[in-house]
Amino acid sequence: MRQTDERLSSLDATFLELEQHEDGATMHIGGALIFEPLPETGGPPSLDALLELLDERLGRLPRFRMRLSEERVHGLQRPSWVVDPAFDLSAHIRRASLPAPGGDADVDDWLGDFWSHRLDRSRPLWEMTLVDGLQDGRWMLATKTHHAMVDGVGSVDIGHILLDAEPHPAPREAPEDVDSDGAEDRGSRLPGWLPSALSAAHDVLDETVGIALHPRRLLKAGQAAAAMGEVLWKDEVLGARPSTMNVPIGSTRRFVSMPFELSEVKQVKQGLGGTVNDVVLATCAGALRTLLEHRGEPLDGPLRSMVPVNLRGEDHESLGNKVSSLFVELPIGEYDRRRRYEATRAAAGELKSGSAALGASTIISVSGVLPPVVHGSIAEMLYSARLCNLTITNVPGPQIRLYALGSRLRRIVPLVPLFKDHAIGIAIISYDGELVFGVNVDRASNPDLDVLERGLRDEFAALLALARG
Repeated sequence: MRQTDERLSSLDATFLELEQHEDGATMHIGGALIFEPLPETGGPPSLDALLELLDERLGRLPRFRMRLSEERVHGLQRPSWVVDPAFDLSAHIRRASLPAPGGDADVDDWLGDFWSHRLDRSRPLWEMTLVDGLQDGRWMLATKTHHAMVDGVGSVDIGHILLDAEPHPAPREAPEDVDSDGAEDRGSRLPGWLPSALSAAHDVLDETVGIALHPRRLLKAGQAAAAMGEVLWKDEVLGARPSTMNVPIGSTRRFVSMPFELSEVKQVKQGLGGTVNDVVLATCAGALRTLLEHRGEPLDGPLRSMVPVNLRGEDHESLGNKVSSLFVELPIGEYDRRRRYEATRAAAGELKSGSAALGASTIISVSGVLPPVVHGSIAEMLYSARLCNLTITNVPGPQIRLYALGSRLRRIVPLVPLFKDHAIGIAIISYDGELVFGVNVDRASNPDLDVLERGLRDEFAALLALARG
């Protein structure tokens, strides 16, 4: 069977391992793209039209025609991406209809169920559903793609290739064929991790020579080691606070989304200082305080949020994961809203200038030369409830109007997955003047999701009033 030149990276494999170690974890990211009705027909496109467009453009993402060489990460090697000889595009695309009236609450309920189900590892790890029946003739493309394939920062998964900057673009040129046969794979006769280890040994030797010639590189190596130690110290000694948010989870989700005007978010930023991300984190801090106060949980210590950080630079096209993490202390114990905003801003700013992201990425890099049987334990540590209470991810999206099949894209709704013992995750994305929060929760342990939803709306409204006042 044809194989690409690369096995899964250590970080890509991490998301498979997290799913393997916890029945309730669902390690797919996703999004919902909500469109206006087609101008010609006043409704959604046909399934055939969607399939035709996907077939035309899928060549730009060859991995979406590939599956894992093995369905599990185990033993001494990580799986590779292999061309699926039985690939059937129509098997990955479905159609569904919402019951009337098809409002925002109906959309959220449907998405919660859609994102509750794991992807089939025997096939390419993605799915898409064309959903009609939305209010006012709108329609939706809902996607889920395994986190082992994309990181949510460099790509908006499979939906990314369908979008255009104009309603009726000229046909795109077909990409050149990708040769996935390649030369003989070095891993075919050795355990998959061993060639990587030999390569790493060469890199260490090269680094040693380089340090001798360039002493400043010793400082960088020392910084990476110190940063890695800081992350390990936090996990082993300064663990995140116990919380009702960190309990065993099932696989069934509830989901709720809420839009805010990006212009109002920027008013808060301009009035109170900081960045859009500071506004997002402060809004979450206030809402989580409201939720935990409602639950009767003590508020005497901060919540620790994992905030993914983009390591791609200008590389937005390649797949795979190129992210690390910051761990931001959210000061939920602070009663005064302005002081809570300032404390959140200070905590985020301190980490952005610090070494936490370097520490997490260093651990992943070092663990990459280890066999998966050892790497799995490190993966669990990096995403454990002891290290953080929840994930909050904020992805800047395009601020121009986009289209698919002639329909204008009105809203992007984001998803962040839930790890073991993490019952709440919050994703935020901006697009065309709007900032949308997507809150993904374990259904059984969050019957009070409405409290968190109301808390987000109320906290943002209060911050906006402060900024205007």
